Order: sequence, then C-alpha cells, then structure tokens
Amino acid sequence: QVQLVESGGGLVQAGGSLRLSCAASGGIFSNCYMAWFRQAPGKEREIVAGISWNGGRIYYADSVKGRFTISRDNAKNTVYLQMNSLKPEDTAVYYCAADPRGIGTVTPRWYDYWGQGTQVTVSS
Repeated sequence: QVQLVESGGGLVQAGGSLRLSCAASGGIFSNCYMAWFRQAPGKEREIVAGISWNGGRIYYADSVKGRFTISRDNAKNTVYLQMNSLKPEDTAVYYCAADPRGIGTVTPRWYDYWGQGTQVTVSS
C-alpha cells in the first residue's frame, strides 16, 4: 500500500513557474513508475509526465514538452514536477499516481495509487 500526498499547487500568472511535489509513504516507492496526471473541469484525466524507477524512462505529453520536467528522489520517496512557462490551459487539478508494477502507461486505470490532488490555476 502506497500513500501519496501532493503539494505545491497554487495561483500563478501566465509565464510563471510552479514546482509540485509528491511524497510517498507506506510502500516500496523505488519500485514504482510514477506519473503526474491532470484533470480540468469537464475534461478527462490526462497524463502529463511519467518517470520509471531509476529515471531511465521519462514520458511527457506533447502539450508540456519543453516546459515541464519530472524528476524523483528515491532517497526522499518524492517525485517532482517543475512547471515553467505556464499557460492558462495548464489550469487543472494535478494528481500524483503510482504503478507498483513499474510498467507505466498513459492510461489512468493502470495506476493503483493516487494522491488527493493539488489545484494549479494559471491566470492570463
């Protein structure tokens, strides 16, 4: 069982930056593929970025490539999402998710554990 707690969301102007953190506890974090998803009102949950246990495989959605960076610190059981050059269309609730099988996909249903979400609002 893995518990995930996100932090770092907030209100920022377009062009600004935020850094999200996701602290994991209760399981073998270092084995997990970790991902960030987001969900805007009226839209489906979509993957933003994902990272394998050792950082060897990293995925970014096309919409965030070149602006967002995912990273992890297994010693701290934490995964990060650095978001730069934020746009109003990045506004959403951002969720951290863990796949204990270490596979990692873009499909939310394959992730067993989820955080409670953190709101990111980008004003124009």
